[in-house]
Amino acid sequence: MGQSTEELRSEIEQTRQSMTADVDALQDRVSPSAIVERRKQAARSRVQGVRDKVMGSAHGVSSSASGTAGSARDSAGGAVDSVKGTAQGAVSGAQDKVQGAPLAAGLVAFGAGMIVSALIPASEKEAVAAGHVVDAAKEHGQPVVDQARSVAQDVADSVKGTAAEAAQEVKDTATDSADKVRSEGQSGVDEVRSQTRS
Repeated sequence: MGQSTEELRSEIEQTRQSMTADVDALQDRVSPSAIVERRKQAARSRVQGVRDKVMGSAHGVSSSASGTAGSARDSAGGAVDSVKGTAQGAVSGAQDKVQGAPLAAGLVAFGAGMIVSALIPASEKEAVAAGHVVDAAKEHGQPVVDQARSVAQDVADSVKGTAAEAAQEVKDTATDSADKVRSEGQSGVDEVRSQTRS
């Protein structure tokens, strides 16, 4: 009992302050609003990082990613280190190729989206909706198809009739011309014969 009352009070006050700080930190850590705020901030920073990478100004993000990767590498085992290093190298190489090229990044994202959408099977609602669209297209498209067939048949008949008439005219003209040439040729022959006899 070598401590005085003042020393005990001072220790109790320090313990109380320490516990208050710990309780406040714990409360902040498990508070739903604080959790949501931390998640929002993390999402914002990820989006900002991607935007910086795509638009070409990613120096700060690269250095923070390198620092995070370095600390992760220091704390992990040897096999995990090599896998992380390989994956990081691949990601870094892809980021370097896409950095500053928003069109290329957009095309890559579009292609990745197409691949992912092809891998995900259609839901029942999507299949039903697609069936309704096909049925509606058949229902509304059939009169148009029938009308197009009718118009095409009318055009074909008209062209066929016109072509037959034109062919007959050409045939008649050719026959008339042949007769005229024959008669003129015959009269020419007759004239030459009469001139030779005289």
